[in-house]
Amino acid sequence: MKRINYQSTKFKYLLILIFSFATHFVFAQYKYPFQNPDMPSEDRITNLLSLMTLDEKVNCLGTNPTIERLGVKGTGHVEGLHGLAMGLPGGWGRKTPVPTTTFPQSIGMAETWDPELLQQAAAIEAFETRYMAQSEKYHKGGLVVRAPNADLGRDPRWGRTEECYGEDPYFNGTMVVAYVKGLQGNDPKYWTTAALMKHFLANSNENSRDSSSSNFDERLFREYYSVPFRMGITEGGSRAYMASYNRVNGIPQTVSPMLRNITVAEWGQNGIICTDGGAYRLLVSAHHYYTNPADAAAACIKAGINQFLDNYKAGTQEALNKKLVTEADIDNVLRGVFRVMIKLGQLDPPQMVPYASIGTGPEPWLSQKNRDFARLIAQKSIVLLKNNGLLPLDKNKVKSIAVVGPRSAEVLQDWYSGTPPYAVSPLEGIKNKLGPNVAVSHTANADMAVSMAKSAETVIICVGNNPTGNLGWKKVDGPSEGREAVDRENISLDPAQEDLIEKVYKVNPHIVVVLISNFPYTINWAQENVPAIIHITHSGQEEGNALADALFGDINPGGKVVQTWPDSLSQLPPMMDYNIRHGRTYMYFKGKPLYPFGFGLSYTTFEYSNFKTNTAKINKAGEVTVSVDVKNTGSRSGDEVVQLYVKHLGSKVDRPDKELKGFKRVTLDPGETKTVSIKLPASSLAYWDAAKKAFTVEKDHLQLLIGSSSGDIREEKEISVQ
Repeated sequence: MKRINYQSTKFKYLLILIFSFATHFVFAQYKYPFQNPDMPSEDRITNLLSLMTLDEKVNCLGTNPTIERLGVKGTGHVEGLHGLAMGLPGGWGRKTPVPTTTFPQSIGMAETWDPELLQQAAAIEAFETRYMAQSEKYHKGGLVVRAPNADLGRDPRWGRTEECYGEDPYFNGTMVVAYVKGLQGNDPKYWTTAALMKHFLANSNENSRDSSSSNFDERLFREYYSVPFRMGITEGGSRAYMASYNRVNGIPQTVSPMLRNITVAEWGQNGIICTDGGAYRLLVSAHHYYTNPADAAAACIKAGINQFLDNYKAGTQEALNKKLVTEADIDNVLRGVFRVMIKLGQLDPPQMVPYASIGTGPEPWLSQKNRDFARLIAQKSIVLLKNNGLLPLDKNKVKSIAVVGPRSAEVLQDWYSGTPPYAVSPLEGIKNKLGPNVAVSHTANADMAVSMAKSAETVIICVGNNPTGNLGWKKVDGPSEGREAVDRENISLDPAQEDLIEKVYKVNPHIVVVLISNFPYTINWAQENVPAIIHITHSGQEEGNALADALFGDINPGGKVVQTWPDSLSQLPPMMDYNIRHGRTYMYFKGKPLYPFGFGLSYTTFEYSNFKTNTAKINKAGEVTVSVDVKNTGSRSGDEVVQLYVKHLGSKVDRPDKELKGFKRVTLDPGETKTVSIKLPASSLAYWDAAKKAFTVEKDHLQLLIGSSSGDIREEKEISVQ
């Protein structure tokens, strides 16, 4: 007979009892299993859904998935394209606006050509968003940030050009990834905020956007319009986006099969998919795609929508009553909402969330650190469009200067801006720079400006658009203006501003035109005649200081435009032609633009040499490293943006004239040379094979083009793809 080891058996029983007690103790800490942060997320969500009533589930299809009965504190949406918007003019701060750090408009941040700067800006915004939501003093807003805008600026007439990063898919995608990463942070478990990208997809016309259709083929969908969104999800980690108002190839995006079939099934989007504001009702009232709200609500939910920016409850309840949609359908979409809530730490004990203490210190928007960064990113965004030697001005020699024009003494905010804690206008920035010993005269009156210009050494003329119109919703100051819900009819400066430039130039040719705008303009006369032109976008709280830094040479402008600037309206295809192959963007542009994509000058000069690759052949799964030596051949430190383009010489399908595939901004001292290396993976050369329904890297012969802009190629080299 086998002898029993009673000591060993007792020990085992003791371990079982201890484990059982410990397990009971762990779960006893939580009233419900979903509150246990150690439980797998999908199990937590399953448990939470099992405890919710149907009414609670319908309520959670809004933008605040709070369930008070179960102790679930959801979090809502805020706007944040270039800083948290908790102020005016869009009314995002409601009755009690709060100032926040405000950066240049998105299109301006893009003109830095520096993804690291965008990531830093987004990280500052994320911290302020947490602070606003969690501080006892404010306790407002939410942690789902409606940013970045991943739409492509295919046409400079688009009224929301200010919100995007330009016209190139790879460039925009790179900037989108940077902003997403900045908003969400680098903690392995939790996000600082959730980045909700706007507006999927091809939503770049404002007129009739609630009923129009953006029509294009599958290759353009895969290779152009969807690229920034795909990169934002697969590379940036965004798990939230907004479906756009418009149709794509006849189907409203709010109910498009591509929401589930592509963004979820292919790209891995498993979080929030929301409607645009009012888009659910527009399915009936504008698109006339459904005859009643119940059918529309059911279609939205079945397409994957899980948050409505709309009055959706009655239609959803009717859809449930008619069995057009089931509780299981709602459970299925709500899982995405709660995945985002878990990543934000909303279901976890505060002590476990690394961002829980944000909100206890001083207001971050008042810190010197944030002010300094706002000035830095504004400096880096400045584009020098022309300079015949007038700039930079010498602040130690100038005796008198006139600052004139309608944009000279203001810092204008756009519809999605916050209210900055302060704002420095061009006039104030110039005065700050020069001090009391230099005579600085100013007027916004055109007649007085001409008179004033006669007695000044140099004239700074500040012109440009008004990004909100100050006239109310859907109203702008003139045909050259645009904003949300209004596209531009013209792309020239308004006649009064053109006339001002010409009249001042006649009495004093020592003028600098400062174009403060979020759109390209056909400033042909100025380009032909005036000695210097600078472009800067609106809204940055340090706008005036950064501009003065550039005018007087304390910084050297290094920004580059991110759209093709036409020289006339006739160079643009019809607004609703979404087939960019018909002459749109630098990739297919016909004729000579005023300023090509990627253009921007410097107070110094750069020389390119020794362009080479680490291999003459790459296979379809490989990559090539491209390098070039860049030398500062001038007398000032400066930034150059090295841009790598590719031209396909032996493709089986039509390809663009050239495509941006890499870029890098570098700072060089006078006489300094740096070797700039850019990796080019073969996968980035793929085209969409509609027959195979897949991206294909083909055997090909490539021309590699490297230079200072799409129109200023300095070196070329050919390689092959095997």
